[in-house]
Order: sequence, then structure tokens, then C-alpha cells
Amino acid sequence: MRSAVVTAGDDRIRWVELAGEKPARVYVHGLGSTSPAYYAASATHPLLAGRRSLLVDLLGHGHSDRPEDFDYTLEAHADALAAALVAAGVEGAELIAHSMGGAVAIVLASRHPHLVSRLVLVDANLDPAPPVPAAGSSRIAGYTEEEFLAGGWAEVRDRVGAHWWSTMRLAGRTALYRTAVHLAAGTMPTMRELLLELKIPRGYLLPEADGPLPGAEALEAAGVTVLAVPDCGHNIMLDNPDAFAEATATILARD
Repeated sequence: MRSAVVTAGDDRIRWVELAGEKPARVYVHGLGSTSPAYYAASATHPLLAGRRSLLVDLLGHGHSDRPEDFDYTLEAHADALAAALVAAGVEGAELIAHSMGGAVAIVLASRHPHLVSRLVLVDANLDPAPPVPAAGSSRIAGYTEEEFLAGGWAEVRDRVGAHWWSTMRLAGRTALYRTAVHLAAGTMPTMRELLLELKIPRGYLLPEADGPLPGAEALEAAGVTVLAVPDCGHNIMLDNPDAFAEATATILARD
């Protein structure tokens, strides 16, 4: 386990690192998740192995620190991740980022372009989330912070199921709430708009069963490769590891 101080309060981001060739690959998890659990098999898959790989836990999640005075905006997450990558001697990395982590990765690539050379988004958030009960971040954001900390988190625990809760329980409750609120609100410009403006090779993976990705034509016209992955749900890398590795390798090989 490696780490770097990323805030003025000496809070640390931590990651599992696999040795290999440059450029590095950086794996970023989704809301309430942790990268080592979600990406260990992918980073060592025959189609993806051999690169220096950092399986990073964002602040408030997994093995990283959980500061209470951090605001957990997508921009703050991106800047903290940038500080960790600089400390690790990483630049021009290939980012593979899931769900909420994809939103953070887009903001990182926009704010710190020298750190990112390629971007693979895995069923990532591109737009502000509608206030509907089915959406994970919107459901959490439906509470006030006081309500969530006082017991709303237990209601969320009972709704999300044992698999997601197995990693969500590692997240700081303040971190989980604030990250969900800012994810649901999105950025300005939106993550989608930022993605369209990026000049690096980019790709987007989605579950085939979800049907066409809204706005896919505009994304592809801007150079974003959109690939549907069969036999999986939102957690593509866990549900169909081989197809995930194949699709990710395909995107990373494109100019």
C-alpha cells in the first residue's frame, strides 16, 4: 500500500501499485467503492497486465483518509487525485474510471491535462442525476446531511444490498453524502460537455442491456469510442471480466 499527502491537513490518498512499464494506468472506483476490490483482476488480466498500475482510493473511500473538513466536490476529488499522481511521479497516465470515478476522471483530465493521456469511462456519470429514487447518488442526496448522518445511511444500507454495502461501509459517511450530492448536481460545464472538449483518446463502456447510450452520436462525432459490453450490469469489470478487459484494451489501442 502506497500513499501521498493531498490536503493541507495532511490527509492521504492510498493506492495499491503493480509494477510494470510506462505510461502508468490509473484505476478509479465509483461511489462507495474501492479500487483494489473492483480492479485487481482487471489490472492483472492478460490483455491489460504489464503496465505500472495504480488502484487508487479517492479521499473518503476505501483505504484513504476520510477528512470531515473536505467538501468532496468533483473538482476537489480531482485536485486531490492530481496531487497523489504528482507525488507518485505519474504523468500522461491512462485512466480507467468507473461510475462516479469517471466523473472525477473527466474533471481531472480537464483541470490537469498533463496527467492524463487516455481515458476509459466505465458506465460513468456524464450528466446531473435526476431526483429519482432509483438513482444511487440522487437517493443519498435526497437527505439533508444531518438526516443522512443521523440514520439515513442505515436506510441506504438496507436498500443497496450486501454487495455494494461491502465496500460502501468503508467510506466515511460525511464523504459518502457530500460526494453523492456533488455527483448528483454535476459540474458546470457538465461532465459531458467537458468530455466532448477533451483532445485525448477517450472511450465509454456501457452494459449492452441498457440500450443505446443517450447522446452517443454526439460523443462519437467528437471522437469518443462508445462500446456496449454484453452480459453485465453496472459493475462491468466484475460481471464480465474478459469482455471488460477486451473492450478496455480496444479503446486504449486506438489513436
